[in-house]
Amino acid sequence: MEAETLPPAAYASREFYAREVERIFMREWNFVGRAEVIPNAGDYFTLELAGVPLIVVRGEDGRVRALANSCRHRGSMVVEGEGHCRAFRCPYHAWVYGLDGALRGTQEMQKTVDFDPANYGLVPVRLETWNGFLFVTFNADQAPVSEYYGDLTAKLASYRMDDMLCVRRKTFEVKCNWKLFVENAMEELHIATVHRQTIHKYAPPDTHAPEEARGQYCALYSKHAGSMALLEGDRGFPRIETLAGKPAEGTYFIMLYPMTMLGCTIDCMWYLELLPRAADRTTLIHGGCFPRKTVEGPDFAEVSQRYFHRWDTTIGEDIEASERQQAGLSSPLAARGRFSFRESLVHEIDNWVLDRVLA
Repeated sequence: MEAETLPPAAYASREFYAREVERIFMREWNFVGRAEVIPNAGDYFTLELAGVPLIVVRGEDGRVRALANSCRHRGSMVVEGEGHCRAFRCPYHAWVYGLDGALRGTQEMQKTVDFDPANYGLVPVRLETWNGFLFVTFNADQAPVSEYYGDLTAKLASYRMDDMLCVRRKTFEVKCNWKLFVENAMEELHIATVHRQTIHKYAPPDTHAPEEARGQYCALYSKHAGSMALLEGDRGFPRIETLAGKPAEGTYFIMLYPMTMLGCTIDCMWYLELLPRAADRTTLIHGGCFPRKTVEGPDFAEVSQRYFHRWDTTIGEDIEASERQQAGLSSPLAARGRFSFRESLVHEIDNWVLDRVLA
């Protein structure tokens, strides 16, 4: 390979990060979780996406919506965390909004001239569902999610992800730039060092290979025996019955641009959702998903702990590596490096970012 790495400022500069927010996160599709975590009308969760507070809620009509988490009175966040409600009541001045975002009640507005509640609902944000995943965009002209990710729908079809259940979400606050964790997730070079006592034992770098992608994603495939979601020697769940072709023989690691990684193996799927906070701060949400039939099995509570242990162990290894990398790149003496042939997808990811930030 002839390529160089991104300059250190791309990971440490507030100006570069601001351009990423403007040119990437405010324009592309952004992953925000799974639909089944809010199964009933009134179920909701909140998040902050690149500085934008959002509410994701299932309405009385069964539809999942995204709403700006900013009261139309004087801007307070309306709700925090996650839960269930019949309506949203702003804690500042008690304006009340329906599950569809419509303004339902106000205080002391009877003397306000030409005030029409119909014009002051929570601002809607475009949301679409794909394979049970939820995505939002602030760009009205962005192509539908199904077109955005191109041939990935066909590539992942036999996993039947829309019939999976997210059984655990775990949040980590990471002291690194969002791209560092993305890049780490999509290269096999670090497996022999960072994961030498875990993944390396059954899936060394030679088992991984990049795949052609026809959509806004990149892919790494690893052919190996057993499940990539377990540590060596652990017994797991039965294989997903519908798997066919390459999914039946190994694991796909999929980078959904701009900031989410999927791990799709023979018995489950997991995701790494990255929510940028600043040039050197990222919130990582790990979600573990299993087929509905597996979750309903009598031994699920016991056996699933082995998967959770594997994920927590390797995530801890990756966080330590990424924070160490951030510290080095933040040095005034840091300089650009060169890629090995095992980092081709990192180069691809970096070019995807540059195409947008510098456009």
